[in-house]
Amino acid sequence: MMPWRVRPLALAMLLTGLCPAAFAGTATVYYYTPYKGWSSAYLHHNASGTWTSVPGTPLSAACSQWMVKVVTTGTASTFQAAFTDGQNRWDNPNNQSGTNYVIPTQGTHQVKNGQLLSNAGNPCATGTHQAEVFYYTKSRGWSTVNLHYAPTGGTWTQAPGETMNEQACTDWVRKTVSLGSATGLTAAFNNGSAWDNNGNANYTLGTGRSTVKDGIVTANAASPCTVQPPDTTPPSVPSGVSASVSYTQIQLTWTASTDDRGVTGYELTRTGGSQGTKVLTSSTASFSDAGLEARTPYSYTIRAVDAAGNKSSASAAVQATTGDAPPAPAGGQPLGGDIRGDAIYFVMTARFYDGDASNNRGGSMHTKSGNAANNDPMFRGDFKGLIQKLDYIKALGFSAIWITPVVLNRSDYDYHGYHGWDFSKVDPRLESPGASYQELINAAHAKGIKIIQDVVYNHSSRWGAKGLWSAKVYGVRDSQWSWYYDAPVSGFEYNGLTVEPTSGKSYYNGDLWSTAEPADNTCRNWGVPTGAYSQEGYRIYNCQWPNPTSGMFPSQYFHPCWIGNWEGEDSRSCWIHEDLADFNTESTPVQTFLINTYNQYIGMGVDGFRIDTAVHIPRITWNRRFLPAARQYAEQRFGAKGKDFFMFGEVGSFVNDKWNRGSVNHSAQFFTWKERKDYTSNDVQAALDQYTYENSLGTSNQPTSTNAFLQGNAYHTPDHSQFSGMSVIDMRMHMNFGEASNAFWNGKDSDDSYNDATYNVVYVDSHDYGPNKSSTRYAGGTDAWAENMSLMWTFRGIPTLYYGSEIEFQQGKPIDCGPTCPLATTGRAYYGDNLEGSVAASDFGAVSSASGKVAETLNKPLVKHLQRLNQIRRRIPALQKGQYSTDGVSGTMAFKRRFTDTATGVDSFALVTISGSATFSGVPNGTYKDAITGDVKTVGNGTLTASVSGKGNLRVYVLELPGNPAPGKIGADGPYLKP
Repeated sequence: MMPWRVRPLALAMLLTGLCPAAFAGTATVYYYTPYKGWSSAYLHHNASGTWTSVPGTPLSAACSQWMVKVVTTGTASTFQAAFTDGQNRWDNPNNQSGTNYVIPTQGTHQVKNGQLLSNAGNPCATGTHQAEVFYYTKSRGWSTVNLHYAPTGGTWTQAPGETMNEQACTDWVRKTVSLGSATGLTAAFNNGSAWDNNGNANYTLGTGRSTVKDGIVTANAASPCTVQPPDTTPPSVPSGVSASVSYTQIQLTWTASTDDRGVTGYELTRTGGSQGTKVLTSSTASFSDAGLEARTPYSYTIRAVDAAGNKSSASAAVQATTGDAPPAPAGGQPLGGDIRGDAIYFVMTARFYDGDASNNRGGSMHTKSGNAANNDPMFRGDFKGLIQKLDYIKALGFSAIWITPVVLNRSDYDYHGYHGWDFSKVDPRLESPGASYQELINAAHAKGIKIIQDVVYNHSSRWGAKGLWSAKVYGVRDSQWSWYYDAPVSGFEYNGLTVEPTSGKSYYNGDLWSTAEPADNTCRNWGVPTGAYSQEGYRIYNCQWPNPTSGMFPSQYFHPCWIGNWEGEDSRSCWIHEDLADFNTESTPVQTFLINTYNQYIGMGVDGFRIDTAVHIPRITWNRRFLPAARQYAEQRFGAKGKDFFMFGEVGSFVNDKWNRGSVNHSAQFFTWKERKDYTSNDVQAALDQYTYENSLGTSNQPTSTNAFLQGNAYHTPDHSQFSGMSVIDMRMHMNFGEASNAFWNGKDSDDSYNDATYNVVYVDSHDYGPNKSSTRYAGGTDAWAENMSLMWTFRGIPTLYYGSEIEFQQGKPIDCGPTCPLATTGRAYYGDNLEGSVAASDFGAVSSASGKVAETLNKPLVKHLQRLNQIRRRIPALQKGQYSTDGVSGTMAFKRRFTDTATGVDSFALVTISGSATFSGVPNGTYKDAITGDVKTVGNGTLTASVSGKGNLRVYVLELPGNPAPGKIGADGPYLKP
């Protein structure tokens, strides 16, 4: 097919009577042949004013992969052109029929991969280099882009630089830069006012084509504007397939296939075992098939797949027989030590990194949610993936990981772990051979990383809790409901992972319903039609769904009501949601069940508990039963290390003021205190009496503490005699983190009401909410994130980061929309794509090696900022455990901190200011060294002035004290922490 051709110049010449022989000069055009794979090429053009005869004039060989043609040009500034192989195959810009290349009539130009590189010079010349730079505009919304650059060893262009006005394509602009003998350039981009300078570090680009998109540089990149011809060629057949066996795991490897466009993955077909034929996928030329049946033969064939969906023929089959189940891993023990010395990384295990695809499960909502369309099952990440990426977390500088609940869940959408069904078992969708929960704990501890397990005392799944009491609902497999109720299968036990053969479901529900009324049923009007109908028009029956008010749930085990007032007494003794059956935590059988349940995990060596929905259990129940039981068991089992077992609660007081709408019983700080009076031994009545008593005292008569505050410049031994044993998430700081200074002043205002605010767990956002109870992940911008981090890592409390925030992952996206939208569009999206490749950490906050995508992730500006903050905090005890004061301190966010431990000889005193300068008056005289710049100040008059500018920048002046030398500069300058 011939290209569409425009001939305005020739038409103008005919109309005006001008002679096309009035030539203006020549243009040299180089053509890159690998793009189309042609052995010969022709240039069809109208440079002289009229189009050449098809196929045009032949190009001559220039150098390897390049052909050339010198074109005599006319008086116009440009001419139009297309290329052909002489066989009616054409090359138009971006393969768009109806368009031509528009080439300047002067200069030396290159046409490569569907793009014109104007005045790019001779690609065959030696000693002359060019850089073709593409910049992505959509994220910033810039209509004009300037490239401000300096060739390596050369001088910068005059700001704002050179306009990137060369023809590219939608959302991309381009500039070709002549570098002379230089082999690269340093660059920044702007729109005339705002800048993208790689977080103040500038971009480093090489010769050839580079793309810059959302802060990521891709060297030797394919043109983002090139439209490739259709791909119909399948990859080569995988060869050299081999299998090795380790217990019930089969490791497959093969020689990678080849493809003209590139292999994107492999499809494995497995036969054998009770599951029959299964199709598995792998992105690399290896696959670990775990969780197989013991002493069972399996057979595999493999096909390679490319981006177009072409599949190779199947490889030769390989067989292997599994061995015995692996032995149980050795038990663990906690690392011990003051948790305030750690920074916490919060991971949703199922959404972090997929180390074992065989345990991925989508559940009943896989298609409805949109996850199926994204090939993104809700249970995707696992312990094996977490083990594989422990070095990533350590490289960030974190020494503790908070993971979502691990118990076996049962719900339509239960990947997050908060719908516990069998509390005695770890959910097998998280485990793999060699990567059990115990092995995760052991692996983390081997790297010096603590494991904090998210636990739920308040509720189970909607079906109750196996081993305590579980619900059975009315059901009937008639013409309306047989699609929903699976046929009961004798002997099959739900575990979330195993597929029930008859229904083909891992989310089988045949054990949850009965048409006949069970002998122990307490639900009223069993199976009687309600008169209501479902959206599909199906009849609804009494007792068809779990419900607290129908009599279905025995009050001995579960509360029989819905919450009516979230700041009332019923918020502590009724159901939060239909999917969360509320335990009667004042009942002895329930208390015994939960205490024994969680002692099991304490005994595995976890280092602490994050307690979900703590506010929905009366404080006296915590203080009487659950907190002392956990602490006593930890101490009994592990001695001194057990005494450091850390528990912190989620007390959902989502308000900006000090007390939750005036209700002390619903405020976070309230739960850090023991009871102030004796109550009846009856836990139900005691809970009511405690609620009434504390509310009658109000907010002004609550206990106060100086445990977080310095006395002048002196640290004093804190008084923990009235500590409940539960620290809390700092909800007030969380709510105010829309701006760091607001979080600082609001947090400071509440600190006298906690037993010891230095143990508060501090975060900006989480898997539930952003600041101000926002339903989206924090999107305040990179600078604001850096400032928030600088505050969290130096102010009192334990800094905590929700996974992915180090690269602003899913910023502004809805945190949770249940199964009404794909997880990939939410704040709970799968993070593993950012972690592909390998990484090794030489220390906390230090990378010894990294490759692949994870190397790019580790090079992000906030990651660099975070690494250095962790390095600094780990070196300065005052920043970890110190009390603080703002007396005699000027500055928006400035304070002094000190920690003294005479038993170990530690005495650490630091002056901190964030984002702006500050003056510290009345401080001890002596020598102070700044951990950011290394600046040394000698104070002789009790006053030190710290100068700093830049949002998120920081100064930490540490006093030289006997036996406690100031460390001086810690780490390297970065995008935010710098002179």
